[in-house]
Amino acid sequence: MKKTITVLFLLAAIQPVFAQTLEKMQWFNEPQEWEIKKQSLTMQVTPQTDYWRISHYGFTVDDAPFYYALYGGEFEVKAKIIGEYKSRFDQAGLMLRVDHENYIKAGIEFVDGKFNLSAVVTHRTSDWSVITLDKPVPYIWIKAVRRLDAVEIFYSYDDKTYTMMRNAYLQDNVPVMVGLMAASPDGDGFRATFEHFRVTHLPDQRRLEWLGKQIK
Repeated sequence: MKKTITVLFLLAAIQPVFAQTLEKMQWFNEPQEWEIKKQSLTMQVTPQTDYWRISHYGFTVDDAPFYYALYGGEFEVKAKIIGEYKSRFDQAGLMLRVDHENYIKAGIEFVDGKFNLSAVVTHRTSDWSVITLDKPVPYIWIKAVRRLDAVEIFYSYDDKTYTMMRNAYLQDNVPVMVGLMAASPDGDGFRATFEHFRVTHLPDQRRLEWLGKQIK
């Protein structure tokens, strides 16, 4: 038992942290104006764009800016989100995307003059969950942890204390596009900035369990 605990501890301790080179990522729906400076991405969000499929509204859109890299396996991703929101449904955050029918986006969304922590989970059709904030915030940290067939989504005001806002299904053992998304469905665009984007590899949970059984 002690050997098992020791091995698992060592594996967790040496897990690599990928300090992402933003220049090597790629665009899906590249906006006309964007800049990478000091490992921060700033974009002028394309007007009248969003990600949504079918439910409630009856339409499908898949045209908002998304800057991403491809990852397999299990991981943690986080970023600091800053936006100059001004129109209803202006939004910015993280997105994990398998394809046009399967994705999760989570971040800040500006609705009826209030800031909302927002998550949209899409598996053929989309759903939407929100947590309304008491007051505007200058920025928010969003973190997503992919383990097995689920993604846990968290928010933080200081990158220290994180609170879970959603747990959602996402197919495991398939590559995922992971990155930074912003949309302005009703507006004429806004300026969004993403700082400290980082993906941390997590050792495969099933393999760790198998390894633990082998060394008992």
